[in-house]
Amino acid sequence: MVITYVIKNSLYVNITGHCTNRCVFCVREIAPNEPYPDLFLERDPTLAEIFADLSSYNTLNKFKEIVFCGYGEPTCRLYDMLETCKFIREKTTVPIRVNTNGHASFILAEDTAPMFKGLVDCVSISINAADPETYNKICRPRFGEDTFSGVVKFAREVVKYVPTVVLTVVRGTIPDDDIERCAAIAESIGAKFRIREMIHG
Repeated sequence: MVITYVIKNSLYVNITGHCTNRCVFCVREIAPNEPYPDLFLERDPTLAEIFADLSSYNTLNKFKEIVFCGYGEPTCRLYDMLETCKFIREKTTVPIRVNTNGHASFILAEDTAPMFKGLVDCVSISINAADPETYNKICRPRFGEDTFSGVVKFAREVVKYVPTVVLTVVRGTIPDDDIERCAAIAESIGAKFRIREMIHG
């Protein structure tokens, strides 16, 4: 079971295989055995296993950042994720980033944005669409047609508590005009914007 893995100078933490989207462009859907087949978890690791894995490194200070990202949505285990952030904070001041679909407040049925304060340095939110209809079509969220507005609301709230918030889209999944509209949404809420490249396997 791969709990942590290294890409370039960053350490990635893979805490769950569960996700609340079924995005049509996701590597889980289009190339389930590539490029990192070992990231599929037969079960979610326990907190003890996550802490032990992180402790196996001589130092965490050598990394540029520590990122919660795997083939699942890390906020499906938000409380455990935040406990892991606290564990990391006891060992290093290396920045912590969370790659998320922005569903945390849907998952827990409460405003989760304040929980990130002081523990997370960057939240990268996959918005992936500029309107609810497109979002539902390409992301196929578990929470239905109101999910898009909830993602934008979460982004608007979390910028109050986290130093850096980035909205992202995947190039090639929506028209260029929609990408510009997503960039405008990011600007309107005080977030940064980034275009990601699709993983083809």
